[in-house]
Amino acid sequence: MASVPPASAAAEGHEQPTDDAPAPSPDPEVRQSDIRLADEGPSARGSVLDLTDASRPMVIDLVRPEVPPPDAPVDEERGAERLGAVGLLAARPWQLGVKRLLDIVGSLTLLILLSPLMLVIAIAISLTSPGPVIYAQRRIGEGGHPFTMYKFRSMERDAHDLRHLHAHRNRHTIGPVFKVPDDPRITRVGKLIRRLSLDELPQLLNVLRGDMSLVGPRPALPEEFALCSSDVRQRTLVAPGLTCIWQVSGRSDVDFLRWVDMDLEYIRTWTLRLDLRLLIRTIPAVIRGDGAY
Repeated sequence: MASVPPASAAAEGHEQPTDDAPAPSPDPEVRQSDIRLADEGPSARGSVLDLTDASRPMVIDLVRPEVPPPDAPVDEERGAERLGAVGLLAARPWQLGVKRLLDIVGSLTLLILLSPLMLVIAIAISLTSPGPVIYAQRRIGEGGHPFTMYKFRSMERDAHDLRHLHAHRNRHTIGPVFKVPDDPRITRVGKLIRRLSLDELPQLLNVLRGDMSLVGPRPALPEEFALCSSDVRQRTLVAPGLTCIWQVSGRSDVDFLRWVDMDLEYIRTWTLRLDLRLLIRTIPAVIRGDGAY
């Protein structure tokens, strides 16, 4: 409810009635006491009640508009659609059992077949740069629980502590992901193994242990996870993986929001056949090295 001030007060001092103008008809609702106050002189005029139609309060019904004003606060956490019981989240026990069996057989087979190559990589790393061969890093897994993820070290020792020196070159301007093209912290051997994603091979141990799956969203760093909205954190509703839609669609060349959409699309549309297709598509994607840096 809002009231408009008396119109007579706003008009005071402008138009004055002339002698030839007809006198206004008396208002039957005006009391004699009000008339006497008007005749008692200027000192009493402040007490006169202005009861003309133009001066009576105007009542306005303030109806809430359907469209909010431009300066209205906006919910920033619009994000992606909330996932329900769909895809991988609605998988039957036997389907999850088959997926886990595929992880165990696949990771164990690859560890055996690729063990000579992994040995060569380990020797090359130890001979060309100081520091450990295997880089153990905390990542966020299924359900938001942290785990230790293994990689071949492809950067200088303590490279993670030097991230702030290269923040201005971060490829991703949106989101918490940190990717720098031609990162000077990468060693000579590191450039090669990152180009072919061979630095990820020790994560086959994570798959064998059950920390990860062969196919699933990539696990985030704890500091990245802390900056994510609840919509983005839906990626941790399933086990992280070595490869997913993002890995076969450009990897680091894909912006963060599109990356999240791809991960959620995988969860939403998951089937065992989709896992097999992504594993097959990973091979040419790794050979091409698209977005690998």
